[in-house]
Amino acid sequence: MREIDTASWREFRLGELFDIHPTKAYKMTNSTLLEVDGINPVVVNSSYNNGIGGYTNQKNTENGNMITFSDTTSSDAIFYQKKPFVGYAHVQGLYPISKYKYCWSQYSLLYLLTVFKKRAVDSNYDYVNKFTRELAKALTIKLPVDKDGNLDFAYMELYMQNFEVAVSSSLKKLQSAKELKESNINIREWGTFHLYDIFYIDSGTKLDKVKMDTNEPRINFVGRSNFNNGITQKVKEIPEIKPYAGGNLSLALGGAYLGSCFVQEDKFYTSQNVIVLKPKKKITLNTKQFIASAIFKESQNNYQAFIKELNAHIKTDFVIKLPVTVDGQPDYNYMDKYIRNIMEQMSNNIDCLQKVI
Repeated sequence: MREIDTASWREFRLGELFDIHPTKAYKMTNSTLLEVDGINPVVVNSSYNNGIGGYTNQKNTENGNMITFSDTTSSDAIFYQKKPFVGYAHVQGLYPISKYKYCWSQYSLLYLLTVFKKRAVDSNYDYVNKFTRELAKALTIKLPVDKDGNLDFAYMELYMQNFEVAVSSSLKKLQSAKELKESNINIREWGTFHLYDIFYIDSGTKLDKVKMDTNEPRINFVGRSNFNNGITQKVKEIPEIKPYAGGNLSLALGGAYLGSCFVQEDKFYTSQNVIVLKPKKKITLNTKQFIASAIFKESQNNYQAFIKELNAHIKTDFVIKLPVTVDGQPDYNYMDKYIRNIMEQMSNNIDCLQKVI
């Protein structure tokens, strides 16, 4: 972000501003609390997806408009929860002390979140050196104050509102560039290919996330998710199970994120119902990204979670349309160039973002 003059700001202990204690949780594990048709978010001990591990039909236990963090994962698992949610064991909440009970808005909390998270991450807390609520209470953060030395909520709110407007404008430009590029594609002369034409289709490691050891997290664990490249957590390597190499693709066969397909950059394991696609030929990262997008689009257009999922089709009649060469083979050069052009176009637009962050 742009440099801010903080000379007149004051340091506060987080414990001076908030009562920090565990969020209200049901005495249930992930497997019993989370439900396929759930509607209320459950904030768990995760560094991904704003801490939301899934959804439940149990009643919300927290009202939202608060900051949460996990005392069992890394110190970047700090998030702002806008909406009501269900708490979880070891998920801590920041509850304003009575003096400031009605002062913290969404924007001032987002401002605080940025400062809080940076301080926590800079302190190098991790899975071993736990970021407990006692450490959080003692953490000092520097915040703007008014002429009387009181917290300047108006400044924090206005700053974040202006920041939101600037970022939103830049993101619209990025989206416009993406849509413009997509609108120029003519697929009438493209060919139809089965996945087994292009990939070796591997069933995946079929591991259970809740049974994974996270004490020495070195290997990515890919689940049925559409966030963070499908990576739901990092886990300890299992000596007798070799992880898949980076460069392969993961594909969710069912569930709410059916068809989510990603190129995995690093070694990984997979959960149940996530397969691995290993290219039969050496193709570029850009080409893999192109094909992953085609797989996702086909999945969304012609399959449906819990009704017509990919399991029974992926090795038989699941097909995608791809550009072809004059001899009818996949035109990998076209795919690579297409994605490269998009990246270059996006890079130019990202300059707009760089001016406001």
